[in-house]
This record gives sequence, structure tokens and C-alpha cells, in this order.
Amino acid sequence: MDAQQEQVLRDVAEQNIRFIRLWFTDVSGVLKAVAIDPGELESAFAEGIGFDGSSIEGLTRVYESDMLLRPDASTFALLPRRSGDEPVARMFCDVLTPDGQPALSDPRGVLERTLARARDVGFTVMVHPEVEFYLLKATDDPLSIEPVDSAGYFDHVARDGSNDFRRRAVRTLEDMGISVEFSHHEGGPGQNEIDLRATEALRGADNIMTLRTVVEEIALSENQIATFMPKPFVEHPGSGMHMHLSLFEGESNAFFDASGQYQLSKTGRQFIAGLLRHAREISAVVNQHVNSYKRLWGGGEAPSYVCWGHNNRSALVRVPLYKPDKGKSARIEYRGLDSAANPYLAIACLVAAGLAGIEGKYDLPEEAEDDVWQLTDFERKALGIRALPHSLKDAIEALADSDLVATTLGEEAFDFVIRDKNQEWREYRAQVTPWERLKSIRLM
Repeated sequence: MDAQQEQVLRDVAEQNIRFIRLWFTDVSGVLKAVAIDPGELESAFAEGIGFDGSSIEGLTRVYESDMLLRPDASTFALLPRRSGDEPVARMFCDVLTPDGQPALSDPRGVLERTLARARDVGFTVMVHPEVEFYLLKATDDPLSIEPVDSAGYFDHVARDGSNDFRRRAVRTLEDMGISVEFSHHEGGPGQNEIDLRATEALRGADNIMTLRTVVEEIALSENQIATFMPKPFVEHPGSGMHMHLSLFEGESNAFFDASGQYQLSKTGRQFIAGLLRHAREISAVVNQHVNSYKRLWGGGEAPSYVCWGHNNRSALVRVPLYKPDKGKSARIEYRGLDSAANPYLAIACLVAAGLAGIEGKYDLPEEAEDDVWQLTDFERKALGIRALPHSLKDAIEALADSDLVATTLGEEAFDFVIRDKNQEWREYRAQVTPWERLKSIRLM
């Protein structure tokens, strides 16, 4: 037993923690949990806790159902307590096969393998996510939803719950050891954003899952609904999850070069080139739902075309402005990711695409200086600017031909994602929508 595990056992005993929730995700990014008694924790660290993996989306097949959860002691945190409740803690888990080997289909394991590959070539990956979501009034009818306010970007909502909600969410996250950089009202009514501070990529993905859970539970406690759906309203902006990424070599930021354009190093330029070249094929992972493409093609500053820029918010990848004397803050911003993505698989694909650019010495195309949305198709074609997939169907076709994503996810997870997304597209295609009825049925 290592020192972190021993410390967790001491904390559990000293704080009289009654239940420990073990968290993990399925391949679609849905949080799963099992609660154990503190008396089982030492065994869980040593041997894992058994469960039926065939009942979890994408983890394993029925005839290989036995799997193990082994908690990661470094993720130990107390969950927010309701009045009168006993203290409860949580830890994220790695999913193992019965012989103790990492399960190849475990999304957290997919990211761990990708980050290990980055370390093998000398890089530590840091991420800084900006997570957007809508707060809705409580309703029993998902077809009739209403935002909790009518405010807009950076508005201070007087005599309303949005400010108090964000304050409570931020306080809860920070009590759990998750540092928050900013929080504010976003552009849509009822739309909010919480930006987490930069941290190592695996911890960043864990933090995103925690943020979603905290936001949803606080909303329910306040008789509201929080949704990370990419595009819940036709007339309002979608919810993205802009992801800032940087690579470090020891204490040195590998993306920083004082003499480079925008102080961006050759490594940073190659990383961006990798993101651009592989953008279409990773789209079904970073934008995994039918609704994701309504955000990408529905306006509201969502990126629709594969290009990069500096201050250009129509670009898929942006090089943000940072202070010249703060080289460690050099980073790139991938703007295509949405808030409903599985953060483990999404970050793994972004890192793999960027590393492919570095290892393949990809050339970075010219930056897009114009508003790409305002260009004609002919102008974009002349500039070599491709479109992102227009639909989940287009994204699945690009994914199916991707050696990079197949290698990154592994055979099991890759096959499941394709099957699952094809099923989602088939179900969507079979729907008859209110828009179709309004266009086709004439009432007397």
C-alpha cells in the first residue's frame, strides 16, 4: 500500500466517513458510481471491487462481464454535505480486468495511455476547460423548457438565482480541491460558464466530471434543471467547452518561444497543425451527439470550419493573448469541443492529434485573419479551409476511416463508439419533428 492510500485510510477513520462512492464513466461519458463501506476500502485498494462490466455501456461483452474497480487515492475528496447527513467521500476509479490488467475500454484508461505516450516523448499535458451550461426552470416536460433568467453575456442578474447559483457551485468545487478561475453569465438566457484552472490533463478530466455532477445536484436542490446539452434552444447560443491545452517539458512551456509569431514555438505550431489535420476524424468524439452539430452550425460563435487564428473567434483553434512576461501561460484553445463530450476520450483525441502533428512535423497553414463565417464557399476553398462535419452521420464516416482515433481509443472503445453513434443517428433519422409537421400540414 502506498503513502496516498494510507493517508486516505487515516482520513476516512479520523473524519468518521460513513460511505465512499467509487466513480467511473461509461464510454459515452455518463458517470457511474457504487458506494462501499469504509471497511472495504483497504481491499478495494489492494484487489479492486468487482462489478458486472457488461451492464455498463461499451465496457465489455456479456461473456466477459466480470470487471474490477480500483480507486485512485489521489482523487479522494469529501462530497458536499446536506444538513444532518453523514460525511461521504468519493474517488475516481480505474477499470481493470479480473487479472488486474487495465481494461482497454475504460475511458479514463484511454486518457492515461495517451498521456503516458506524451510522457514518453518528454511532455506533460495541461488543460484548462471553460464549461458552459444552461439553467432551466423545473418542469416535467422536456419539450417545454424555459431559462431561469433573461440575462446575457457577463450580466449581473439582480434579484435572481444565477449569481447565487454560481457562487454556491464555485464554493463547492473549491471545497473539493478543484480550483476555479472564473465564473460568469454567458450569452444565452439562463446560460452560465465556469472556467477551471489549468491542471494536469487526467485531473482536468476528473474535474470536469465532478463539475457536471456538482452543477446538476445543486440545480436539483434549488428546484432547477442544469443541462450540458450542446444546443437546447434554436434561437440562443449553444454550450461549448473550449479547451485550452499546453505541453510542458519539465518546468518549461513547450509552446512558448519569445521570438515566434504570437510567441508560439515550432512545437506549438505543429501541435495546432495536428489538431487541424485530424479535426474532422475526431469530431464524432469531441462532438458526440446529433445535437452537437446544431451547435456547430447554429451560429453563436461556434466554429464550423477547420482553421486557426489569433484573435479570430470564428477559428476552430485560437492562440489566446497572454502577458509577454508569462511564458508559462502560453497555450492554444480548441473551440470545437462541447459540454456533452466524454472528457476522457475527447482530451485523449485532442492530445493524440496534436502529438501526431509534432511527430509528423506537420506544417501549419496560414492563419485565417477574416471572419470565416462571412467568406463564400469559393473563398474558403481558395484558402484551403475545410468544413467540419455537418452532421453526426458525416462525423461517423470520418471517424470510421481514422487510424489515429482507432489507435488512441483502442479496438473495443473505437468499435463501441461507432456502433453507438450509428444507433443514435438511426434513431434520430426516424423521428418526425414538430418543424416537419408545421411545414407540411395545413390547418383549416
